[in-house]
Amino acid sequence: MLGEPGVSGGAATYQLPITLPPGRNNMTPSVAFSYSSRTFNVIDDFNREVLGIDIATSMPSLRVIRYLDQLAEWHGYPEKIRVDNGSEFTSEVFVNWAKAHDIMIDYIKPGCPYQNAYIERFNRTYRDDVLDCYIFNNLNEVKQITEDWIELYNNERPHDSLNDMTPLEYRNAA
Repeated sequence: MLGEPGVSGGAATYQLPITLPPGRNNMTPSVAFSYSSRTFNVIDDFNREVLGIDIATSMPSLRVIRYLDQLAEWHGYPEKIRVDNGSEFTSEVFVNWAKAHDIMIDYIKPGCPYQNAYIERFNRTYRDDVLDCYIFNNLNEVKQITEDWIELYNNERPHDSLNDMTPLEYRNAA
């Protein structure tokens, strides 16, 4: 269960708290760092739904592409992806992949994370709720707790910006 202190048996333990309008079919992915792992976070700008979080020790372009292809099997390919200027998004292989799928890459201006506000806010929430609250023993623990948290985030957590609806309620109401 998320947020329960003292999970034992070698499992992750809870740690005390130590510019564009949204539109359908736009994704905002981001790569975030967490200790010895990296996360590739993908949300839908329209309803702030977490489409997926890939967790690994490194996040090269080919892994990002493979993960986006997996997400596309469920959600289809987006018309546009808004990203920062990280090497995984500026590589030739990523640019060619986007062209092959008719995806426009919307690069934010370097040093202007506010242009990517949805994912930056999401990254903070994810870090506060998951990454900074647990002491993880391995990547599988991070993945399991993250999967549980995504369910909670998409299905039970209302957002002020979505008229106090959850991401899935907002999508279904559209």
